[in-house]
Amino acid sequence: MAGYRVPSLILPLFFLLAASPATGQGTRLLRQPTLSSDKVAFVYADDLWLVSRNGGMARRLTTHEGSESFPHFSPDGQWIAFSGQYAGNTDVYVIPVQGGEPKRLTWHPGEDVVQGWSANGQSVLFRSGAAGVPTRINQFYLIDRKGGWPVDLGLPQASFGEISPDGKYAAYTPITLWDPEWRNYRGGQALPIWIVDLATMKWERTPQADRERHSDPVWFGDKVFFLSEQDFANNVWSYDRTTQKATQHTFHKDFDVKSLDAGPDALIYEQAGYLHILQPASGKSTQLEITVSGDFTWAMPRWESIPADNLTLGSLSPSGQRALFEYRGDIYTAPRENGTWRNLTQSPGVADRFPAWSPDGQKIAWFSDKSGEYQLVIGDQHGTLLQSSAMTKPSFYFSPVWSPDGRSIAFTDKDYNLLIYRLENGTLKKVDTDLYANPTRSLAPVWSPDGRWIAYSRRLPNQLRSIFL
Repeated sequence: MAGYRVPSLILPLFFLLAASPATGQGTRLLRQPTLSSDKVAFVYADDLWLVSRNGGMARRLTTHEGSESFPHFSPDGQWIAFSGQYAGNTDVYVIPVQGGEPKRLTWHPGEDVVQGWSANGQSVLFRSGAAGVPTRINQFYLIDRKGGWPVDLGLPQASFGEISPDGKYAAYTPITLWDPEWRNYRGGQALPIWIVDLATMKWERTPQADRERHSDPVWFGDKVFFLSEQDFANNVWSYDRTTQKATQHTFHKDFDVKSLDAGPDALIYEQAGYLHILQPASGKSTQLEITVSGDFTWAMPRWESIPADNLTLGSLSPSGQRALFEYRGDIYTAPRENGTWRNLTQSPGVADRFPAWSPDGQKIAWFSDKSGEYQLVIGDQHGTLLQSSAMTKPSFYFSPVWSPDGRSIAFTDKDYNLLIYRLENGTLKKVDTDLYANPTRSLAPVWSPDGRWIAYSRRLPNQLRSIFL
């Protein structure tokens, strides 16, 4: 199948739905907000947008094909500093709130990530690994808004943080995270917030109750606000340096708070794809209704050729005459030589995953989230749906494997359980559970030729793997 190219009409409705307002809610997938006295700036579709603090129709500030990220208002609210992926690199830029041509401030051939501003609003604070040789550690630098040479803030290692309004302190986390989406992580990278006196270099840290991760520190008055997973969901907390106590301010349970910033009189954060303004004094949090509308050419229906290196989970049919693939959430088959390709699912906005041939080649099993949660789906090789089976609980499921007689399917879920599904009666049986997390997610089950046994790989208490039957 090398070099095989499949023409396909792609309808990326996921992006169209994300860009269209939901009734009474506005557009979702708004990221990395920053707040001034009267405006909100945020990232959507890798561009910067501006909107009133009351919400409404947003105005696009940037249109470059490169990614813009980490916007931060200057203290006077007249400038926005951000990291722009222009000219083949990620550097620090500033742009007037009214819009215009971004001004480039850094030129190091590595990633420079904006963190905020100096207390007087004359310089932009950013992190860079420019001096981290050979270990690539990050440090904080200040660079004048009008240009010049970056000045090291003096911290040996710093990745995320801000300078206090009086310019005397910095609150930061010293390292970046290799997997920031690892919820309730309690390992060695789960660090508190470090607070340092920039004159004396004396420091203190936010208290951890259970080795939970603290992140995204910002200053609001003389307190440090940050995100914490202490209650097993990322929420907004604050630390009072006088009392040395931490206080929880938001209590979201479903989706984590993802990013946080402070304005002159309130905080703003991102949660569940929406932006929320938090008044710390009253504890009141208000979700903004923001609508984003633009000429999103990447979301328009178009014809595309599917290159072979973008097709995943390829497998040959039992007869060897057709190949089965997953591509962009759809299931395709293609002939070995003569014939036409087939899109079996044609389901824009739905994730169809992990296709597998039945032993006789007449059926295909895969997982689909069309119902809102993943279900096991059985169809024929022409795309006709034959059977759809709901799982016992919402989860992610991986790599279905048919039994030789075609009556059962083995697969794994996100909790590392090995499961067997009986097609005849729709029953689901748990066989075993892996002892430790495994990035591959699968226990790699294999059926015996008579279909009476399953062999699979599972970890032992000493972390080594053994084969079980």
